[in-house]
Amino acid sequence: MADQTKTALITGASSGIGRELANCFAQDKYNLILVALEPDLLAQAALELKDKFGIQVTTIVKDLFKRDAPFEVYNEIKASGTRIDVLVNDAGQGQYGTFDTTDINRELDIIQLNIGAYVVFTKLYLQEFKARNEGKILLVGSIAGELPGPLQAVYHGTKAFVNSFAESIQEENKDSNVTITNLLPGITKTDFFNKAHMTQAKNVAEGQGMAAADVAKDGYKALMNGESRVISGIMNNVQVGMSKVMPDPLVAANVHQQSAPVDGDESAR
Repeated sequence: MADQTKTALITGASSGIGRELANCFAQDKYNLILVALEPDLLAQAALELKDKFGIQVTTIVKDLFKRDAPFEVYNEIKASGTRIDVLVNDAGQGQYGTFDTTDINRELDIIQLNIGAYVVFTKLYLQEFKARNEGKILLVGSIAGELPGPLQAVYHGTKAFVNSFAESIQEENKDSNVTITNLLPGITKTDFFNKAHMTQAKNVAEGQGMAAADVAKDGYKALMNGESRVISGIMNNVQVGMSKVMPDPLVAANVHQQSAPVDGDESAR
């Protein structure tokens, strides 16, 4: 069981995998700092976690689409004197549709959220953790980063960055006591697809996907064991394994077919 005084910082903590990860940490008596954009959902999560687990929960409402936001969060926590023991980078969004029809400004926001915020938080806390020679970082990547993503080209590209970035900094820090774990979920039943306007995609409309709680448990277990990488779910492991031996154009065509809209209209909504 974790020391009562340990604190985990979780981005994207108001719903989905981030919210379920908060449960995992709270069960082990970690205090929490939760970051997200939705004040009502954050407040509700904080109340539930405090009541159920008797831990301290701090919420920070922040728009991580904005370039300065991660620095502001870091400085706010630093000013409070709270020591972070675990960083969880979870916040992420996507956009559905063919690249020629999607909104470039939303895509630039997604790149900032899915890559920029991860890089800033990871750098700032890795430097702190290295100075103490202890600490854990969980990067929520995706099997999307292992596969081409027709109809989600930018999202898959951002997750390819996360997966590659994780492997690089893991190698750089392999001789320290700081552990960096990359969690790769597949389709997960969260609000992600509503935000991405992707509910009409075949694999989403058919109800495919894992429960967010199960994905979070896989990630939490791997993080606590100091593992470098975990692909959550048997079928997701199979899909990634198959993609390694199939020609890339065939993989792209396969993903395209799975994520095609049920009404046949692939343009962005």
